[in-house]
Amino acid sequence: MKQNGCYHEFLEAPPRMNPTQAKPARPRVPRWLVMLVTWAISIGSLVWALYGYDFSQIVLLELAVYVVQGWRWLTLLRPIERMGLWETVHAIYIGLFASGVLPLRPGEIIRGYLLAIWGKIPISLTLTSMAIERVLDGIWLVAAFWVSASLMNMPRAWVYSARVLAVGVAALAALFVYILFHKHHAHSVLSSRAWGRKFIHVLDQIHQMGNRRTLTEAFAITFIYWILQILAVWALFLSYDMDLSIWAASVVLIIKSIGTVIPSAPANLGVFQSVVKMSLTLFNVEPNVALELSVLMWAALTLPLLIVGFIAVLFTGRSIMEIHHHASTHHARLDPQPAPEP
Repeated sequence: MKQNGCYHEFLEAPPRMNPTQAKPARPRVPRWLVMLVTWAISIGSLVWALYGYDFSQIVLLELAVYVVQGWRWLTLLRPIERMGLWETVHAIYIGLFASGVLPLRPGEIIRGYLLAIWGKIPISLTLTSMAIERVLDGIWLVAAFWVSASLMNMPRAWVYSARVLAVGVAALAALFVYILFHKHHAHSVLSSRAWGRKFIHVLDQIHQMGNRRTLTEAFAITFIYWILQILAVWALFLSYDMDLSIWAASVVLIIKSIGTVIPSAPANLGVFQSVVKMSLTLFNVEPNVALELSVLMWAALTLPLLIVGFIAVLFTGRSIMEIHHHASTHHARLDPQPAPEP
């Protein structure tokens, strides 16, 4: 019957393919190209939306922050291994890019892995130095928060969060001090346990890095590290014509840093904006303006790091997914074969 012939032909099953007939190969688009195009569109859209703002000072200050961090990392490693500023800063920017495009902030492990490969040093050494970095950051951050809380009313939730952070920082600091001044006792405690013998070399590394001169220099550099971040936030306020002082910039940065301690979405998207918006309301900024400024602050402090970090990844000749894979699977051993060169 010819009625509705086209309709029935459309419903007919397609002809079966001979099992022996080879399927035509489909062209595959490289994953790195997809990621590059996606980020190029996103960054291009944000640049167009933010056109007209002068971000030059903010960008320079924010980029300088992580050069100072590389300097601090060099200082901590100096008693054990002589590294170059290029290696530490390069690893840091790749880590920042990884944390900006991947969830749960994997950039910390990645930068430690890369420096271990490039410097041909144990990854336990780089991770231990990074732990000391975080203790130094925590000391300055907690101290600054309690000074701020003594001068203005802070929401109870933030006070509780700061207390939890203070306990964690105090515990790590006490552990490091104990190892520094009671090395032999710490050795005997770990040696008496099967699992503890694996970490004896970490005690030696902490003791080598923990001399008074190194820690004093690193502590002073950490102060510069935080001051530059405060100046970047204040420069953003000035570019937005906000009548907010450097004191307000300090408080916003402190609350933002505490609020984003726990790893979350790539580049802390969402968490960053909500924390900054809440902190700005402490200075009587209208909610709509605070939200707009939080988005602007995220873009100004994040996009330059993503761009420079992407360039840093290109220098390795590998994709960030490849680097992340090697850092995740080989972080327990030094394996220079698959690692990218700086």
